[in-house]
Amino acid sequence: MRPPGVSMRLCKMFPLVGNVIRNAGSATLHHRSYCTPVVNIFDRNVKRLQRERAAKRDDVELYDYIKGEVGYRLADRIFDIKRQFTNAVDLGAGRGYVTNHVLGETVQKLTAIDLSPAMLAQIKGSPGLDFSVREMDEERFAFEPDSLDLVVSSLSMHWINDLPACFRAVNRALKPDGVFIGAMFGGDTLYELRSALQLAEQERRGGLAPHVSPFTQIRDVGMLLNRGGFTMLTIDTDELVIGYPSMYELMFDLQGMAESNAAFNRPLHVGRDTLMAAAAIYRDMYARKEEGVSATFQIIFFVGWKPCASQPQPAERGSGTVSLKDLGKVMTPKGAGSSGCKS
Repeated sequence: MRPPGVSMRLCKMFPLVGNVIRNAGSATLHHRSYCTPVVNIFDRNVKRLQRERAAKRDDVELYDYIKGEVGYRLADRIFDIKRQFTNAVDLGAGRGYVTNHVLGETVQKLTAIDLSPAMLAQIKGSPGLDFSVREMDEERFAFEPDSLDLVVSSLSMHWINDLPACFRAVNRALKPDGVFIGAMFGGDTLYELRSALQLAEQERRGGLAPHVSPFTQIRDVGMLLNRGGFTMLTIDTDELVIGYPSMYELMFDLQGMAESNAAFNRPLHVGRDTLMAAAAIYRDMYARKEEGVSATFQIIFFVGWKPCASQPQPAERGSGTVSLKDLGKVMTPKGAGSSGCKS
């Protein structure tokens, strides 16, 4: 149990601090141990309802412009790996944002899993792809150990409460030398909307409320993947800056994408005066050169491999034959030291 007055969120964000506080007064402190309780920041049932509602809209295709683009880019990264995958999983497949772009020449069999059955029912796949759908909560990822050689996930994991546990489950299901390819929203996503709402609420209500869900920072993704057992990591970011007529159209589109706030501590009502003030602040601070306002979506792409003896290994310490101070003399082109200019 945590001591009185210590929030579970503090224990989640700062596991070492939480461990020290919890063991205060004890003779022995284990500095490498982490808090065992899992803090549920997001309401998974609410997120399921949001996805079901979005999938049943008649104009659901209109809101696929971000997830469809990122899914296409992620599928393109699968093609860059020169091998054929026999058994793959699309984790948090949605309406098939990745599955619809994967070819049967690259993946023999693919299983698309998602929290929402209505989303899964709309997956079309690609010609020649042997795929199936399976309703499963991403937080309860359960496949046989060493049964998969590819897991891909596009813009779904930012709603998972326990990312380290999810990464460990993916790693356990992968075969040695299996690969985990993913994309998730980064910490700078929707910073304009977050700032406008915070300033408006501070001015109108004298306090702040979490209207925009928290996102993972890029500096944390590599650490979480390492803790999950992955190696040879590749992490990069991209930004999509999209224009909207106003803040209201952005919020309406987020609802159509099933990306509305699903945190337990989210406010269930926002006053009209606060929304009007936020829209004015948004327009004043983040107006485009043309008409309307801009919204930023930061995308974190990553690739992680399950360790295998056949993978490249680092050389033993002290096995180098060239000193770093002599690097400038190694294979220096003839005449490279002269600039060719005469004074």
